[in-house]
Amino acid sequence: MTILYRGESLFNEKEIDYKFNEDELIMEFQDYIDSTYDGHYSKDNFQATEFIIDGGHGTGFCIGNVLKYAQRYGKKGSRADARKDLMKVLHYALIQLYVHDSEEELTISLDTNPSDGA
Repeated sequence: MTILYRGESLFNEKEIDYKFNEDELIMEFQDYIDSTYDGHYSKDNFQATEFIIDGGHGTGFCIGNVLKYAQRYGKKGSRADARKDLMKVLHYALIQLYVHDSEEELTISLDTNPSDGA
């Protein structure tokens, strides 16, 4: 199976024999993320997470939620609920990658365009 992102293959064109169904799980994860842009997760095309990140609290929020859902895994509800907790762990970790990369881009930008203090 070839997974496409914006019309381009995410992986080499060679056929990979995934041992842990990663290709199917990535597609399921994409569907889960897409679902968070509907309903109560998004208000007027904005997610609360955006405001938290813009306020400079993205890392604490994301890592806090990774820990919350990881610690809750298997302790609340059904097996399906536990599986959804894992999806949330992955999603908040992915958002944290965005925050991490954004902070690095900002640091690089500030380093290459230093203010002269004037």
